Amino acid sequence: MVVRSFQLSDYGKITELLEHVLDEDCLDDTMTAFARQLNWDSSLVVVAAEEGEILGVMIGTIHRNQGYYYRIAVHPDHQRRGIGRALIESLKQRFSVRQIQRMVVPVDEYNEQLLPVFEKLGCCEDDFNRSFGKLSILAGC
Repeated sequence: MVVRSFQLSDYGKITELLEHVLDEDCLDDTMTAFARQLNWDSSLVVVAAEEGEILGVMIGTIHRNQGYYYRIAVHPDHQRRGIGRALIESLKQRFSVRQIQRMVVPVDEYNEQLLPVFEKLGCCEDDFNRSFGKLSILAGC
């Protein structure tokens, strides 16, 4: 498995993955944010791939000089293999290169269940933002 930056040829496969993993309301919000982030800075969309198959994707963004782990999705057939951890670590490195000191997990009804994963990777309660309002990728700012 390799974790790498998004490539244009990934778009269809990522869309299929998100459709498979997310419920309809979450999918609508995520696709809007995904498109905006690709337009602004596609290097903050990281992909886990193996033999041409997309196993997982993570969408990150920078808002007000903070790095946000916006959305992560790993195909159910490939969960519990460390893919989520690898995606989070890759995005964390990208934030560090940009000298972003604070990484935040915006907590909404869709990613609440993933908080233990982030905690295992060193996030604490101060890193979870439950009242983040609208990030730039959501508000179109």
